[in-house]
Amino acid sequence: MKSARSVSVWVVLMFVAALCWTSAVLAGRPGWQRQEVNWRVTGGGSIKAIHYPGGKPLPLLTKQGGCRVGPLSKKILPGKSAPGAVSFGVESAAPVVATVIDSPPINGFVTWVAVAVTDESSGELELDAVPEISVVGSYLTPTPETDYAIGIFDTGAGAHIIGNADAVKAGLFSHWPSLITSSTVELQGVIGSVNAWVSQPIGLFIDGLGAIEPTGLILDDSWMVGETNVSICVGDQIESPNLPTVVGTPLSVYFTTVIYNDQQVTIIRDGNEFTGPDVFFYESSDPCIPAFNNVIPLVLRPTGAVSVQYFPNVFDPEDPEWGAPMSPSVITSFLPTQSLFFVSSVDLTDGTRIAIDKDGFMLDTGAQVSVVSEAIGSRLGLNPNNPDFEVEIRDVTGEAAMIPGFYIDSLELVATPEWLSFTNVPVIMLDVASPEGGTLDGIIGMNLFTEFNLALRSGGLPDQGGHRLEFEPIPPLDLAAFAEAWLATPQSPNWNPRADLAPPTPDDLINFLDFAIFAEHWSETTEP
Repeated sequence: MKSARSVSVWVVLMFVAALCWTSAVLAGRPGWQRQEVNWRVTGGGSIKAIHYPGGKPLPLLTKQGGCRVGPLSKKILPGKSAPGAVSFGVESAAPVVATVIDSPPINGFVTWVAVAVTDESSGELELDAVPEISVVGSYLTPTPETDYAIGIFDTGAGAHIIGNADAVKAGLFSHWPSLITSSTVELQGVIGSVNAWVSQPIGLFIDGLGAIEPTGLILDDSWMVGETNVSICVGDQIESPNLPTVVGTPLSVYFTTVIYNDQQVTIIRDGNEFTGPDVFFYESSDPCIPAFNNVIPLVLRPTGAVSVQYFPNVFDPEDPEWGAPMSPSVITSFLPTQSLFFVSSVDLTDGTRIAIDKDGFMLDTGAQVSVVSEAIGSRLGLNPNNPDFEVEIRDVTGEAAMIPGFYIDSLELVATPEWLSFTNVPVIMLDVASPEGGTLDGIIGMNLFTEFNLALRSGGLPDQGGHRLEFEPIPPLDLAAFAEAWLATPQSPNWNPRADLAPPTPDDLINFLDFAIFAEHWSETTEP
């Protein structure tokens, strides 16, 4: 790095959204298999392999999303279909969530978003970020419709981050006057930490992948939302080359985010494939926000958040960067708190052992897997020397590790009108630092929600509560939905992965092969 003023400010960077996973073969266990996978995490990072005992294939999410290997629970409410169940040719009533969902996949979806930046800032020593419902300011390049980044919408990140390659593409390094300060910030990963640059206040805007035209890859910024006067972390080519682009809680706290797992989008850019649910962002009062009937209460912690601010350089009036950010914008009270969303209560069981009413589980839209801490794992009697499976991890530092994974008997989330319960639940055991000090009890990852459409309703700032995750099962596949997807491919706007039925595996085309299977099961429903 160039000569820099280093500030020791800890920024939460949750591991799945922030990690690049190794493709190297680490030391495996005798008799275990190593399965090649392609779980993309960010531009250059991915999960390449998972280790498991021979003869015991694992339930994995397919690349299209919304479909998984593994049985659904038969314990459902009377007259309703289980979430994600296929109902051939039969219209269903408004969905009500099943009380128990069996065998969620190990890996969940990635909430990819398009990210654009402008030069919009406020006056000197005006520290607060300003939420915006449209793009404000001037783009940093003459071709912003192609010079955008693809990042992760990540409620596990306490500050916004743009990776080095994305920052170069968006014009952050070439703008004059410079938008990169001489301050650096330490970003904490799982195994270690890296340094990144702190930006001047800028404008940062996002929308779902559906805003990108799939053939020409032109970004339509008409419906973007974001923040101005926000300072972000910027990756350095040498010090922090593995940093992904993530948009974190400092933006999500101001908007309602709707994630449609039944509307998958695929974008292929620079040889990389980004597949994930379409994501929409709304003002919290917008009447167009869909009404989902099931609710998981959330808590923004640490409590007392009042605004999103950066910490300025005010120590030396002779410094040419006097007043510029010394640390990025985070959710603050009197001091930087980096508040994040926590699930109000989680119950876990494995055999005769229980961990009840745990309130230290963070909801992380950037995490593809769910996590329990070593303390919770010990309480459940999980033995790291005898795991059910293992995953290969490479941290933001480039360091590699093998992490144990387990299937626990049950995990329950407090929700209304029914608790949301999972059985035979895959988790990995790992200590992750908490913004409140110590370690998290764990992370609720997106592998638990592959069968649902979601609405993250944030209460805004100052924090007055009301944060919640609303969810509904993906509607069943009926004739109208099948017809709408006719001749679609994953690149089509009408793509529906649940209509891709042709055996032995999906073939990425909805045609007569799929219709033959659809007709064979006409009028069938899942077992009540």
